[in-house]
Amino acid sequence: MKRLLAITNASAGTASDDAVSEALGVLREKFEVTTAATSSLDDLDQALADQPDADVVAALGGDGSLHAVVNALHRADRLDRVAVALVPLGTGNDFARTVELPTEPVEAARRVVEAEPRRMDLIAAEDGQIIVNAASVGLGAEAAVRAKRYKSRWGPIGYAIGALKSAFVPDARVVVRVDGRRLRGHGHVTQLAVGNGRFVGGGTELFPAAKIDDGKMDVQVVFARTLFERFLYVLRVATRTTHRSPLVHQELAERVSVDGEGLRCTSDGELSDACPRHAWRLLPGALTLLA
Repeated sequence: MKRLLAITNASAGTASDDAVSEALGVLREKFEVTTAATSSLDDLDQALADQPDADVVAALGGDGSLHAVVNALHRADRLDRVAVALVPLGTGNDFARTVELPTEPVEAARRVVEAEPRRMDLIAAEDGQIIVNAASVGLGAEAAVRAKRYKSRWGPIGYAIGALKSAFVPDARVVVRVDGRRLRGHGHVTQLAVGNGRFVGGGTELFPAAKIDDGKMDVQVVFARTLFERFLYVLRVATRTTHRSPLVHQELAERVSVDGEGLRCTSDGELSDACPRHAWRLLPGALTLLA
Protein backbone atom coordinates (compact mmCIF):
# COMPACT_ATOMS: atom_id res chain seq x y z
CA MET A 1 0.00 0.00 0.00
CA LYS A 2 1.38 3.39 -1.00
CA ARG A 3 2.04 5.99 1.69
CA LEU A 4 0.16 9.32 1.59
CA LEU A 5 0.97 12.37 3.69
CA ALA A 6 -2.14 14.54 4.12
CA ILE A 7 -1.38 18.19 4.85
CA THR A 8 -4.16 20.08 6.63
CA ASN A 9 -4.30 23.77 7.49
CA ALA A 10 -6.77 25.08 10.06
CA SER A 11 -6.67 28.57 8.51
CA ALA A 12 -7.49 27.46 4.94
CA GLY A 13 -11.11 27.85 3.88
CA THR A 14 -14.10 27.13 6.09
CA ALA A 15 -14.33 23.35 5.86
CA SER A 16 -15.47 21.54 8.97
CA ASP A 17 -13.43 18.96 10.86
CA ASP A 18 -16.07 16.37 9.95
CA ALA A 19 -15.52 16.97 6.22
CA VAL A 20 -11.76 16.55 6.66
CA SER A 21 -12.24 13.34 8.62
CA GLU A 22 -14.59 11.89 6.01
CA ALA A 23 -12.21 12.77 3.18
CA LEU A 24 -9.33 11.12 5.05
CA GLY A 25 -11.48 8.04 5.50
CA VAL A 26 -11.88 7.76 1.74
CA LEU A 27 -8.14 8.21 1.15
CA ARG A 28 -7.41 5.40 3.62
CA GLU A 29 -9.22 2.98 1.32
CA LYS A 30 -6.18 3.05 -0.99
CA PHE A 31 -3.34 4.65 0.95
CA GLU A 32 -1.54 4.33 4.25
CA VAL A 33 -2.36 7.85 5.47
CA THR A 34 -0.36 10.04 7.83
CA THR A 35 -1.72 13.50 8.65
CA ALA A 36 0.12 16.69 9.56
CA ALA A 37 -1.62 19.91 10.63
CA THR A 38 0.64 22.79 9.63
CA SER A 39 0.42 26.49 10.40
CA SER A 40 3.68 27.73 8.87
CA LEU A 41 6.18 26.93 6.14
CA ASP A 42 8.55 25.60 8.77
CA ASP A 43 5.83 23.19 9.93
CA LEU A 44 5.31 22.05 6.37
CA ASP A 45 9.01 21.52 5.73
CA GLN A 46 9.26 19.52 8.94
CA ALA A 47 6.23 17.39 8.03
CA LEU A 48 7.90 16.42 4.75
CA ALA A 49 11.18 15.73 6.51
CA ASP A 50 9.37 13.45 8.96
CA GLN A 51 7.89 11.43 6.07
CA PRO A 52 10.80 10.88 3.67
CA ASP A 53 9.18 7.77 2.16
CA ALA A 54 5.80 9.30 1.30
CA ASP A 55 4.68 8.38 -2.21
CA VAL A 56 1.91 11.01 -2.34
CA VAL A 57 1.44 14.35 -0.61
CA ALA A 58 -2.15 15.56 -0.52
CA ALA A 59 -3.06 19.19 0.16
CA LEU A 60 -6.39 19.46 1.98
CA GLY A 61 -7.07 23.12 1.33
CA GLY A 62 -7.26 25.73 -1.38
CA ASP A 63 -4.96 27.10 -4.06
CA GLY A 64 -2.65 28.55 -1.40
CA SER A 65 -2.32 25.18 0.32
CA LEU A 66 -1.49 23.43 -2.95
CA HIS A 67 1.03 26.17 -3.75
CA ALA A 68 2.66 25.71 -0.34
CA VAL A 69 2.90 21.93 -0.70
CA VAL A 70 4.45 22.08 -4.17
CA ASN A 71 6.95 24.72 -3.08
CA ALA A 72 7.88 22.69 0.01
CA LEU A 73 8.53 19.67 -2.20
CA HIS A 74 10.64 21.90 -4.45
CA ARG A 75 12.70 23.09 -1.47
CA ALA A 76 13.17 19.47 -0.42
CA ASP A 77 14.20 18.49 -3.98
CA ARG A 78 11.41 15.90 -4.11
CA LEU A 79 9.19 17.20 -6.93
CA ASP A 80 10.32 14.44 -9.28
CA ARG A 81 9.83 11.65 -6.72
CA VAL A 82 6.47 12.40 -5.10
CA ALA A 83 2.97 12.64 -6.56
CA VAL A 84 0.67 15.45 -5.43
CA ALA A 85 -3.07 15.35 -4.82
CA LEU A 86 -5.63 18.00 -3.91
CA VAL A 87 -8.79 17.85 -1.82
CA PRO A 88 -10.31 21.33 -2.25
CA LEU A 89 -11.23 23.09 1.00
CA GLY A 90 -10.45 26.68 0.05
CA THR A 91 -12.37 29.78 -0.96
CA GLY A 92 -11.51 30.09 -4.63
CA ASN A 93 -10.49 26.55 -5.61
CA ASP A 94 -9.37 27.77 -9.03
CA PHE A 95 -6.97 24.95 -9.82
CA ALA A 96 -9.57 22.38 -8.77
CA ARG A 97 -11.88 23.87 -11.39
CA THR A 98 -9.24 23.47 -14.08
CA VAL A 99 -8.77 19.75 -13.38
CA GLU A 100 -12.51 19.33 -12.77
CA LEU A 101 -12.19 18.18 -9.18
CA PRO A 102 -15.42 18.24 -7.17
CA THR A 103 -15.42 20.93 -4.48
CA GLU A 104 -17.15 18.55 -2.06
CA PRO A 105 -14.26 17.03 -0.03
CA VAL A 106 -15.47 13.42 0.05
CA GLU A 107 -16.16 13.37 -3.69
CA ALA A 108 -12.77 14.95 -4.37
CA ALA A 109 -11.03 12.36 -2.19
CA ARG A 110 -12.85 9.63 -4.12
CA ARG A 111 -11.52 11.14 -7.37
CA VAL A 112 -7.99 11.06 -5.95
CA VAL A 113 -8.36 7.39 -4.99
CA GLU A 114 -9.55 6.50 -8.48
CA ALA A 115 -7.12 8.71 -10.41
CA GLU A 116 -4.25 7.60 -12.60
CA PRO A 117 -1.05 9.66 -12.25
CA ARG A 118 -0.52 12.32 -14.91
CA ARG A 119 2.36 14.67 -15.57
CA MET A 120 1.67 18.40 -15.53
CA ASP A 121 3.67 21.56 -16.14
CA LEU A 122 4.74 24.04 -13.49
CA ILE A 123 5.90 27.65 -13.75
CA ALA A 124 9.08 28.79 -11.97
CA ALA A 125 9.34 32.44 -10.93
CA GLU A 126 12.71 34.16 -10.88
CA ASP A 127 12.38 34.71 -7.13
CA GLY A 128 12.34 30.94 -6.56
CA GLN A 129 8.58 30.43 -6.23
CA ILE A 130 6.87 27.61 -8.10
CA ILE A 131 3.44 28.43 -9.55
CA VAL A 132 0.89 25.69 -10.04
CA ASN A 133 -2.05 27.70 -11.38
CA ALA A 134 -1.36 31.34 -12.28
CA ALA A 135 0.53 34.50 -11.39
CA SER A 136 -0.19 38.12 -12.22
CA VAL A 137 1.07 41.65 -11.68
CA GLY A 138 -0.88 44.88 -11.99
CA LEU A 139 -4.66 44.85 -11.80
CA GLY A 140 -4.98 41.19 -10.77
CA ALA A 141 -2.53 41.51 -7.88
CA GLU A 142 -4.11 44.75 -6.66
CA ALA A 143 -7.53 43.09 -6.75
CA ALA A 144 -6.15 40.25 -4.63
CA VAL A 145 -4.79 42.76 -2.09
CA ARG A 146 -8.15 44.44 -1.78
CA ALA A 147 -10.06 41.14 -1.66
CA LYS A 148 -8.21 39.79 1.38
CA ARG A 149 -10.40 41.54 3.94
CA TYR A 150 -13.61 40.30 2.29
CA LYS A 151 -12.77 36.66 1.47
CA SER A 152 -13.35 35.20 4.92
CA ARG A 153 -16.81 36.74 5.17
CA TRP A 154 -18.05 36.79 1.58
CA GLY A 155 -16.15 33.91 -0.01
CA PRO A 156 -15.74 34.17 -3.81
CA ILE A 157 -17.74 37.43 -3.81
CA GLY A 158 -14.76 38.93 -2.01
CA TYR A 159 -12.71 38.59 -5.20
CA ALA A 160 -15.30 40.60 -7.12
CA ILE A 161 -15.24 43.33 -4.47
CA GLY A 162 -11.46 43.46 -4.70
CA ALA A 163 -11.63 43.76 -8.49
CA LEU A 164 -14.05 46.68 -8.26
CA LYS A 165 -11.87 48.46 -5.73
CA SER A 166 -8.79 48.04 -7.90
CA ALA A 167 -10.40 49.63 -10.97
CA PHE A 168 -8.81 52.99 -10.15
CA VAL A 169 -5.27 51.67 -9.76
CA PRO A 170 -3.06 53.44 -12.33
CA ASP A 171 -1.27 51.54 -15.09
CA ALA A 172 2.43 50.74 -14.82
CA ARG A 173 5.14 51.80 -17.23
CA VAL A 174 7.02 48.54 -17.81
CA VAL A 175 8.84 46.53 -20.46
CA VAL A 176 7.38 43.11 -21.20
CA ARG A 177 9.37 40.38 -22.94
CA VAL A 178 7.88 37.12 -24.16
CA ASP A 179 10.41 34.43 -25.10
CA GLY A 180 13.03 37.19 -25.34
CA ARG A 181 10.94 39.34 -27.68
CA ARG A 182 9.94 42.79 -26.42
CA LEU A 183 6.28 43.71 -26.80
CA ARG A 184 6.15 47.10 -28.47
CA GLY A 185 3.67 49.83 -29.23
CA HIS A 186 1.27 49.32 -26.32
CA GLY A 187 2.41 51.88 -23.70
CA HIS A 188 1.28 51.41 -20.13
CA VAL A 189 0.37 47.93 -18.93
CA THR A 190 -2.73 47.37 -16.82
CA GLN A 191 -2.11 43.70 -16.07
CA LEU A 192 0.22 40.89 -17.02
CA ALA A 193 -0.75 37.33 -16.15
CA VAL A 194 0.84 33.96 -16.81
CA GLY A 195 -1.16 30.80 -16.35
CA ASN A 196 -1.02 27.05 -16.27
CA GLY A 197 -4.67 26.72 -15.25
CA ARG A 198 -7.81 28.28 -16.65
CA PHE A 199 -9.29 30.07 -13.63
CA VAL A 200 -8.23 32.85 -11.24
CA GLY A 201 -9.89 34.98 -8.58
CA GLY A 202 -12.45 32.48 -7.40
CA GLY A 203 -13.77 31.30 -10.75
CA THR A 204 -12.87 33.92 -13.35
CA GLU A 205 -11.91 32.03 -16.52
CA LEU A 206 -8.92 34.12 -17.53
CA PHE A 207 -7.33 31.49 -19.78
CA PRO A 208 -10.18 29.46 -21.35
CA ALA A 209 -7.88 27.40 -23.56
CA ALA A 210 -5.15 26.71 -20.98
CA LYS A 211 -3.92 23.14 -20.52
CA ILE A 212 -1.76 21.95 -17.64
CA ASP A 213 0.32 19.61 -19.80
CA ASP A 214 0.87 21.33 -23.16
CA GLY A 215 4.45 22.46 -22.52
CA LYS A 216 3.54 26.16 -22.68
CA MET A 217 2.27 28.82 -20.30
CA ASP A 218 -0.59 31.08 -21.32
CA VAL A 219 0.28 34.79 -21.32
CA GLN A 220 -2.14 37.70 -21.19
CA VAL A 221 -1.12 41.37 -21.25
CA VAL A 222 -3.87 43.96 -20.80
CA PHE A 223 -3.69 47.59 -21.97
CA ALA A 224 -6.87 49.19 -20.58
CA ARG A 225 -6.05 52.69 -19.35
CA THR A 226 -9.52 54.17 -18.85
CA LEU A 227 -12.39 52.95 -16.70
CA PHE A 228 -14.43 52.34 -19.84
CA GLU A 229 -11.66 50.21 -21.36
CA ARG A 230 -11.41 48.23 -18.13
CA PHE A 231 -15.15 47.64 -18.21
CA LEU A 232 -14.79 46.37 -21.78
CA TYR A 233 -11.98 44.07 -20.67
CA VAL A 234 -14.08 42.62 -17.84
CA LEU A 235 -16.91 42.08 -20.31
CA ARG A 236 -14.55 40.24 -22.64
CA VAL A 237 -13.39 38.00 -19.78
CA ALA A 238 -16.98 37.24 -18.81
CA THR A 239 -17.86 36.29 -22.39
CA ARG A 240 -14.56 34.43 -23.03
CA THR A 241 -13.74 36.71 -25.97
CA THR A 242 -10.53 38.39 -24.77
CA HIS A 243 -8.76 36.98 -27.84
CA ARG A 244 -10.84 39.37 -29.97
CA SER A 245 -10.04 42.49 -27.97
CA PRO A 246 -7.48 45.05 -29.20
CA LEU A 247 -6.84 45.81 -25.51
CA VAL A 248 -5.47 42.33 -24.86
CA HIS A 249 -2.37 40.55 -26.11
CA GLN A 250 -2.46 36.76 -25.67
CA GLU A 251 -0.02 34.04 -26.66
CA LEU A 252 1.71 30.88 -25.48
CA ALA A 253 5.28 31.09 -24.22
CA GLU A 254 8.07 29.41 -22.30
CA ARG A 255 9.58 32.55 -20.74
CA VAL A 256 8.07 35.91 -19.72
CA SER A 257 9.54 38.92 -17.93
CA VAL A 258 8.35 42.38 -16.88
CA ASP A 259 10.72 45.20 -15.84
CA GLY A 260 10.04 48.76 -14.73
CA GLU A 261 7.91 50.18 -11.96
CA GLY A 262 7.66 48.22 -8.72
CA LEU A 263 4.62 45.93 -8.87
CA ARG A 264 3.13 43.44 -6.46
CA CYS A 265 2.60 39.89 -7.67
CA THR A 266 0.05 37.26 -6.78
CA SER A 267 1.20 33.66 -7.26
CA ASP A 268 -1.57 31.10 -6.78
CA GLY A 269 -3.22 33.70 -4.57
CA GLU A 270 -0.10 34.35 -2.48
CA LEU A 271 0.90 38.03 -2.51
CA SER A 272 4.43 39.41 -2.70
CA ASP A 273 5.81 42.87 -2.05
CA ALA A 274 6.31 45.33 -4.90
CA CYS A 275 9.36 44.55 -7.04
CA PRO A 276 10.73 46.24 -10.21
CA ARG A 277 11.22 42.90 -11.98
CA HIS A 278 9.22 39.70 -12.28
CA ALA A 279 10.08 36.77 -14.56
CA TRP A 280 8.77 33.27 -15.13
CA ARG A 281 9.81 30.17 -17.08
CA LEU A 282 7.94 26.98 -17.81
CA LEU A 283 8.93 23.65 -16.28
CA PRO A 284 7.33 21.09 -18.63
CA GLY A 285 6.05 17.88 -17.05
CA ALA A 286 7.65 18.77 -13.73
CA LEU A 287 4.99 17.33 -11.40
CA THR A 288 3.00 14.13 -11.07
CA LEU A 289 -0.63 14.88 -10.25
CA LEU A 290 -3.37 12.56 -9.02
CA ALA A 291 -6.51 14.09 -10.54
